[in-house]
Amino acid sequence: MKKRIGSYPRVHIQGGGRAVVSQAGAVLLVETARKAGLDQAITAALTPWRRPRAVHDPGKVLLDVALAVALGGDCLADVGMLRAEAAVFGPVASDPTVSRLIDTLAAAGPKALHAIRAARAEAREHVWDLAKAAAPDATGQVIVDLDGVLVLAHSEKQDATATWKKTFGHHPLMAFVDHGSGGSGEPVAGLLRPGNAGSNTAADHITTARLALAQLPKKYRRGRRTLIRTDSGGGTHDFVAWLAQRGRWLSYSVGMTITEQIHQAVLKVPPAAWTAAVEPEGEIRDGAWVAELDGDVLRGWPEGMRLIVRKERPHPGAQLRFTDADGLRLTAFATNTTNVPVAALELRHRQRARAEDRIRNARATGLRNLPPHKTAQNQIWLEIVQIALDLLAWMPMLALTGETRRWEPRRLRLRLFSAAAQLVTTARRRNLRFARHWPWTDVITGAIELLDALPNPG
Repeated sequence: MKKRIGSYPRVHIQGGGRAVVSQAGAVLLVETARKAGLDQAITAALTPWRRPRAVHDPGKVLLDVALAVALGGDCLADVGMLRAEAAVFGPVASDPTVSRLIDTLAAAGPKALHAIRAARAEAREHVWDLAKAAAPDATGQVIVDLDGVLVLAHSEKQDATATWKKTFGHHPLMAFVDHGSGGSGEPVAGLLRPGNAGSNTAADHITTARLALAQLPKKYRRGRRTLIRTDSGGGTHDFVAWLAQRGRWLSYSVGMTITEQIHQAVLKVPPAAWTAAVEPEGEIRDGAWVAELDGDVLRGWPEGMRLIVRKERPHPGAQLRFTDADGLRLTAFATNTTNVPVAALELRHRQRARAEDRIRNARATGLRNLPPHKTAQNQIWLEIVQIALDLLAWMPMLALTGETRRWEPRRLRLRLFSAAAQLVTTARRRNLRFARHWPWTDVITGAIELLDALPNPG
C-alpha cells in the first residue's frame, strides 16, 4: 500500500488473482434453486428442446440467464458474469448458444411457454410447503395483485408503440402474489402487450388471471380463498363477471372508476353513514372516511357485489378532479367479501399499493427494457425475468428472517450477492470463505445454514 494521499488510500492494481470468487453471495440463489427443485423441473420441462449430443442442457442455460438477471444483468450477454465463476455456477454456455436457445424457444411459441410455466408452478408449490408459516398462504388465503407496467423501448422493436403516457414501448400486464407486510412478493403471470394496449381491457385481465391461477397450488385455483385485486383497470363488467362466475367463486377487490352515477350517489350518503378509515395497526386514518353504496349503482353488476367508496383530504399539491366532492378526493372499489366491516375491506384494498413496489423491483430486475427485437423472444425474456424474481422472493422466504426478509433486490445485491469470497479446496471439498469484516457475512452464512437444513427435493 502506498502512502495515503487525499481521502482514500492508494493501492497497486494487478491482474491474475486466483482463488477469489466475485459475486460469491449468489450461492444463496443457487441453493434456493436447488432446494426448490427448480433446476430439475426446468431441465425436465425443456428436454424436448435439447438437441442430440448437446453439451449444455437447455434448462440450465435458461436458469443461468435468470440468475444473471437476478444479480442485476439486463441482457443475455450478462450471463458472462456466471461463466467467469465456473467453480460456483458450473459450466455456462457461450453467448451464441444462449441466443440460439432463446430463438428456439421463441419459435416453439405457446408450447415452450407452457413448459416453463409448468416448471415454475411445480417449484412454487414445493417452496410454499418448505416455507410453512412464512409462505404467502399461511393464513389460508392467497392474494394476487394485477397491474400493468410500461416498459420503454429505445428502438423500433416489434409491437413497440406509443403508450398512454406519451412514451414508446410495451405495456405488459403482470400478476404478483402478495407476501404481506412481512415479505415481498412473487410474480405469477406476465402477459406481453403492445404499448397501446388498454389499461382496462377485460380480455387481457382474464388471460392474466388465468395464467396467475395456473401458477398457484390446485386448491387455490378456485374458491373464496383466492383474492384477486386490481386497480380501476380491472373494474369492468366482463372481468368482474368472470371472477364471480359460478364454479369459479373467486374473491375479488377491484378498483372502480368514479362515474357520474357514483358521484351523485356519494352526494346522497348521509353523514352518519360514513365510517372512519383505519391504518394497519388499527388506529384511525386521519382525514379519511368510507361508506358502502347500494341501489341503482349496482344495477347490471354480478349479484353479491358490494360497492365501497372512500373520501379523503388530498395530499398537499394534489389536483382535485371533477368527480371529487366538497374538496375531498373520491375513490371506489368493488368486492364480493361479506361479513367484514367496510373499513377493513378498504384497508385491504388500499394495501394493493404494494404491487407498485413489485413493479419497481421488476424494473430493477430485467424489466427496465426488453432486449430482443421480436415479440416472441421478448415473451421468453419476460419468463426469464419472472424466474429471477421468483428466486429473489423465495430466497428471503426460506433463508432470511425479520427485517432482512423485506430487503428488495437492489439491497440484496449490494449487501449479500456482491460479497466476494475465497475459494478453498480441502479434502476434495470446495469451500467459500467470506471476509470476516464484511458487515453482512453473518447474514449470508446464517441463510446458507437455513437452506442446508431444508430437505432436498425428491
